[in-house]
Amino acid sequence: MIDSHKYSGCFLGLAIGDACGAPFEGGPVERLLWKAIGKTKNGKIRYTDDTQMSIDLASSFIQNKGVNQEHLAATFAKSYRWSRGYGPSAAWLLKKIKNGANWQDVNRAKFKEGSFGNGAAMRAPILAMCSPEDNDRLNENIEKCSEITHAHPLAVEGAKLIAFVTCAALHDWTTETILETLPTWCKSNEYQTKMAFCIKSIQASDAVQAKTLKSKLGNGIAASQSCVTAIYFALKYRNQIYDSMLTPIYKLGGDTDTIGAMAGAIWGAFNGYHAIDKSKIQSLESSAKIVEISEQLYAMSFN
Repeated sequence: MIDSHKYSGCFLGLAIGDACGAPFEGGPVERLLWKAIGKTKNGKIRYTDDTQMSIDLASSFIQNKGVNQEHLAATFAKSYRWSRGYGPSAAWLLKKIKNGANWQDVNRAKFKEGSFGNGAAMRAPILAMCSPEDNDRLNENIEKCSEITHAHPLAVEGAKLIAFVTCAALHDWTTETILETLPTWCKSNEYQTKMAFCIKSIQASDAVQAKTLKSKLGNGIAASQSCVTAIYFALKYRNQIYDSMLTPIYKLGGDTDTIGAMAGAIWGAFNGYHAIDKSKIQSLESSAKIVEISEQLYAMSFN
């Protein structure tokens, strides 16, 4: 049986990786803006849309005892605030929903196949906690939750990869077993190619240089440019302290908060609440709420 501290470790790992990564994202203007709004009134580190939408997903799942797409879409829209750093496409979509549009009518309005960003993947670890013992249900929930905002097949595939690895971490799979299984979870050529490099790099004795990671795996906002990167960091640094993993992620640049959130969630699922520096937990906005939600998800899964 999965220990409850892995749930809070997973969710806090996501939120801290997100919040601490936000100041490193983007160019000078974006960084200057986050420097101005990156703290709450009481001095806590603010999280971005990555954590907000994860909280929304968890809260909706708890309230409905499962995935209710209409309720989830409305919850995403209600929580939208520009200051959380939502991407332009997600912001447009959520404002449309907030103003009365059906999510089915707007989720492919800007992109014919839907958004291929990593927005679905960044909240996918929550779905692993919602269905840790049922792979079919997990797969179904990922598809239902992804299509609301990120319907593109590459976005859905990226979300599945992050969720599946998180689930493996919750169950304490060995790194070797995960690496053996990862290729079977990749369906597209793009992910298969990146995953092959990822597996080889994890098995190597040394860490891969940032320049090589950027060219081979990516560090962008597209799911295919960040999900495998996050998996690389989470597995490569699985047995090291949390900050040892976050530091090279932030130095990599690009979508630092989301890569930090995805890798942080997997690392937290492996190592649990007690492995995270308590000062980081105390400095995070709404950390007690995140722990409470984690405990509610655990109770739903195992009680």
